[in-house]
Amino acid sequence: MFDLADKKDVLYVQMFGTFSLTYNGVHITGGGKSGESQFTYLMELLLHNREKGVSRNLLEQTLFEDRELDNVHHAMRSVIYNAKKRLKQSGLPDDVNLIEQKSGVYFWNRDVKVIEDASEFDRVYAEAEAETEPERKLVLYLDAVHRYTGEFLGNHATFVWAAQEARRYRAKFCACVENAAELLRESQSFLQMEELGLYAARINPLSDWETVTMEALVSMGRYDDARKLYEETVDLYFREQGLRPSDHLMELLDRLGSQIDHQYALLDDIQEKLEEPGGQIVGGYLCTYPVFQGVYRMVKRLMERGGQSVYLMLCTVVDTKGNPMKEGPMLETLTQRLGDAIQHSVRHSDTVNRYGKGQYIVLLVNTTLENCKIVQKRINQKFIIGRQRTGVQYYVNSVICGPGAERPPKLKER
Repeated sequence: MFDLADKKDVLYVQMFGTFSLTYNGVHITGGGKSGESQFTYLMELLLHNREKGVSRNLLEQTLFEDRELDNVHHAMRSVIYNAKKRLKQSGLPDDVNLIEQKSGVYFWNRDVKVIEDASEFDRVYAEAEAETEPERKLVLYLDAVHRYTGEFLGNHATFVWAAQEARRYRAKFCACVENAAELLRESQSFLQMEELGLYAARINPLSDWETVTMEALVSMGRYDDARKLYEETVDLYFREQGLRPSDHLMELLDRLGSQIDHQYALLDDIQEKLEEPGGQIVGGYLCTYPVFQGVYRMVKRLMERGGQSVYLMLCTVVDTKGNPMKEGPMLETLTQRLGDAIQHSVRHSDTVNRYGKGQYIVLLVNTTLENCKIVQKRINQKFIIGRQRTGVQYYVNSVICGPGAERPPKLKER
């Protein structure tokens, strides 16, 4: 973000995240009205393309899209006239032609100084690429990283030109993060590396930046924090996005996780840390996906010797037509309610994981197929309230048999 008190008589332009204009402490931005949008689109194009200008065709196409107008040129001249008027009312010089036209190309008047976050990012990135001294190069890369505060014109990415620029800036941001991480790795500046990974993951989510933070934590010996990050990252991808993390991310997190090495400790201390926190635990064991995966694999090994019967059950929220709910305003509430119903319907020894939006997986230990149906009825009794029309769809597989084993009938009670 800009320090808006830094310079006077300068038009500050924010392109990353949401678009905004500020001049001498006055914010100049459009609202939701169509006229406001045309002003915004005009300013975005002109101020981002100050050097080469913007053609009349591109301006008309952006401002009016497919609208049928009797005189498009006249309509555009009207938008430009109103834009100049608004800018001058906001304090910009009234003795300057703010928007100039030369041979069918429109330009922002260079006499009015502009500082744009996107062009400043370009400038610092170019300096970093050209720099040869490692310490100065790192400073420049980190400066560029923190100048990128969000997707380029994230609210207007439907325009082709904006989408192209968004991809270009995203690629540059990724290069900055990767190059900065490499320099921090070489200098063993792992605290800065942790901060870099956290910032990159927040600004550019679902792009595997958690591995940068994970590497830093492991390198600093902060194994508890690293393990927590591992579990939260994998769980985030499943729970919030309904996605499996990329193979690249899983491979890196597993490899980094295997490097975790605890300090010397006594058995009593180790066992105390292994215990569940809190007092009396009610219901099934609710855990993150990595923990659930570990429990599943261990239980399957134990079955080879003990001969226990274990089933994996998938519970999915369905709509009034019996179709899985994948979105909608009520999905989060229904998902949380289903989780509570499951936890209080299974035994203390059963394991539960929120797999994704509207879905839970349950590991039912030492049970039978008939008992699985009983558990499903218990869940329905706790989940379905009054005349509720949404329900739950169930699938069950035998763990020892694996995928494709016998499944009980679906239960979609209302």
